[in-house]
Amino acid sequence: MIGLYVMKGLIHVYTGEGKGKTTACTGAAIRAAGSGMTVYFVQFQKGADSGELNILRKTENIEVNRICTFTKFYFYMNEQEKALYTKEHREAFNSIKDTVKKDPFKYDMLVLDEILGAVKLGIIAEDSLSDFLKTKPAHLEVLLSGRDASENIINIADYVSDIKCVKHPYNNNIAARKGIEY
Repeated sequence: MIGLYVMKGLIHVYTGEGKGKTTACTGAAIRAAGSGMTVYFVQFQKGADSGELNILRKTENIEVNRICTFTKFYFYMNEQEKALYTKEHREAFNSIKDTVKKDPFKYDMLVLDEILGAVKLGIIAEDSLSDFLKTKPAHLEVLLSGRDASENIINIADYVSDIKCVKHPYNNNIAARKGIEY
């Protein structure tokens, strides 16, 4: 907790087709940790470590949990892989909800990076996420990221940033670069 009072925790959404949603969450997590807040940074859907996760793991007051054990995109998975992928994501989200319920003051900030994509695919039930957001501890700051935030989630949120792609090197066949895109 910062200061002598408990501030109201708000809900942030970083959505859209543009680059920078995870980067925004990372910056917010570092800012919070640098101010003495405890942060739980949970990453859904991304199956490989990245530069931001590496530095977050080394930062005091930040706990990192990367959920996905798969390295290929959901759309390329067979039905058995999709079932396992869905199971691990749902179990992880249920564990997060249980942790927050059991020890509501363990974290000051919860980052659910790429959870919006998991909701869009039906991996995480939107009702489950919206119920969690509506009943979260009052002080807990929650950040959600991913493409295609639903109107329901947007309406629940206090901050919404729609990150647009105007131009991207991928359109010129330039692959993602370590240290820049991941």
